[in-house]
Amino acid sequence: MILSGREIEKRLGTDIVLDPFTPSQVNPNSYNLRLHNTMMVYRNHTLDMREPNAAEEVVIPEKGMILEPDKLYLGRTVEYTETDNLVPMLEGRSSIGRLGLFVHVTAGFGDVGFKGFWTLEIFCVQPVRIYPNIEVCQVYFHTLEGDYERYESGKYQGNNGIQPSLLYKDFHSSQ
Repeated sequence: MILSGREIEKRLGTDIVLDPFTPSQVNPNSYNLRLHNTMMVYRNHTLDMREPNAAEEVVIPEKGMILEPDKLYLGRTVEYTETDNLVPMLEGRSSIGRLGLFVHVTAGFGDVGFKGFWTLEIFCVQPVRIYPNIEVCQVYFHTLEGDYERYESGKYQGNNGIQPSLLYKDFHSSQ
């Protein structure tokens, strides 16, 4: 089952942390998350799964920043989240998608016990101007059945900012 907006509010401080929390961002069955003012862009056109990939952070000015097609941008949410006993899921907002801006198309399935900021995979089909603090995506929460182990990954748990892919660690740990 997916929690209603009212149930999300009821569970704040117990099963859910949304910091900062703004009541106007509550939807009937989700909570809108905002885009932070920094983005990360990989330096190389070709990325390597087995190696760390160089990236640089850029600041989104208040007047906006134009994103270009065929380029992956990594953003992050303004809001820090924690979830216990629930599975968080992240989706882009339809109003954003209707501009040809795709936010977090893959990997929206969070783990129970995740603590941190969400790193957002962002790309566009045509140039589009984005702005900091725009409500860019939404998080919703599924109930969880059965025993589980809390998410404790060393790769992304407890992050403080944008997280590039750390897939290369999987290659190095299996050798």
